[in-house]
Amino acid sequence: MKIELEGTLLKMIPENEREKKELNQLWTIIIGCANENKKLVPVGEYLPGIKEVAVFNIE
Repeated sequence: MKIELEGTLLKMIPENEREKKELNQLWTIIIGCANENKKLVPVGEYLPGIKEVAVFNIE
């Protein structure tokens, strides 16, 4: 998955079929959050080279 930042815009570009499916699932979840006034909140830390997973909770 390619990720680009342009100012306040975050672009996620899938690079294979599996990533297209996963991005579609994520898109559906995020749209649901916006409709229900929910938000994604980071949990813990993401540390490249140490902790390679970024975790978010839906509140």
